[in-house]
Amino acid sequence: MTVQRNTVLVDGLVTSYLEAGQGDTVVLLHGGEFGASAELGWERNIGALAERFHVVAPDMLGFGGTAKVIDFNDGRGMRIRHIARFCEVLGLGSAHFVGNSMGAINLFVDATSDAPLLPARSLVTICGGGEIQRNEYSTALYDYDATLPGMRRIVEALFYDASYPADDAYVQRRYESSIAPGAWEALAAARVRRPGLEPPPLPSSVRPYDRITVPTLVVEGGGDKLLPPGWAADIANQIPHGHSVVIDNAGHCPQIEQPAAVNTVLLDFLDVEAGRKVSA
Repeated sequence: MTVQRNTVLVDGLVTSYLEAGQGDTVVLLHGGEFGASAELGWERNIGALAERFHVVAPDMLGFGGTAKVIDFNDGRGMRIRHIARFCEVLGLGSAHFVGNSMGAINLFVDATSDAPLLPARSLVTICGGGEIQRNEYSTALYDYDATLPGMRRIVEALFYDASYPADDAYVQRRYESSIAPGAWEALAAARVRRPGLEPPPLPSSVRPYDRITVPTLVVEGGGDKLLPPGWAADIANQIPHGHSVVIDNAGHCPQIEQPAAVNTVLLDFLDVEAGRKVSA
């Protein structure tokens, strides 16, 4: 399956995205760790999904090949609005959305708002929605110093399998992505605060999930170091058409660590929502 790298201007901002396949559209939203991108987040999933769907995976603002901008007042809202406009520019009037970590949180924030902006037919949120724990792993994600050892700590935080932080080539690849021109600055700027202020609160899991009207699948990594066990079921039970699943032997990025299992879960869910098969 050929995956194309394209760019488009969205309100004057260069927006890079990966695209493959035909059929109903699935939009993939990557995580928000330093060095994240559509390619790193979804390279093990796009091919499988594109066998049955039209897959679009944008680099969100500040990441990958997309413009490096920051909004000190509403950074999350800025990214949600950008993705909504991105969908408009591409003519995506309706799509299935799949998000990991920050991408998943953004989906929940939009879907539980007074006026959702994203044209979502269904949602899959992967490891984004529970209460992020304050521990050495969340510290590694938030206090990245743009060094190779710092990136190794991020990789250790993201993955259940110790082979990932031990893989020098993989750590180097993520490190190089994190220090691309403007990449570190765009994310670090969001964490800047006046001297003496308390650290800002981590994203909360408390939202009016009963507002979500589209079918939703909440995916938990069984070995996630950043979220507490059982969070996915807790949230799914608050969503009228919500379901949850736990991916064993996976950390905060199950779609990378256990791609075969996640691809099966995604295709089973999306096939039902696209009308390809009847739910069991």
